[in-house]
Amino acid sequence: MNNCCRVSGYGPLDVSGVWWDGWTLPLICWETIVTPSYPSLTRALAEALIDVLWFIDGSEDEQMDQDDAVKVMEGVAHVVSTLPKDQRQELIELVGEMAAAETDAARREFLEEFPEDFGLIDDES
Repeated sequence: MNNCCRVSGYGPLDVSGVWWDGWTLPLICWETIVTPSYPSLTRALAEALIDVLWFIDGSEDEQMDQDDAVKVMEGVAHVVSTLPKDQRQELIELVGEMAAAETDAARREFLEEFPEDFGLIDDES
């Protein structure tokens, strides 16, 4: 699969496309896509959010302005860290399930570190 990468639940993506402004645009390899089934909207959105953050985290300078990448990551961290405790716990559990099922070691590490890195864990020790 030339120029393709894996996205959770969607199969390979062709990353050879480009946005009109020159930024890389992942294009789905339609012949390999399988419609995912999620147990809830929350799970689907959590996986989509993680996929976007994983892409941003691994982006090189040529793919994305690093200042913009930091702003996005910090923005997400702010939003998820201010969720009510029960919603933060639900997200922690979902990310934990994703980490347990992940076969890519680097992505698993990203998932395992997500709760602490994005402020989901209370510092009330």
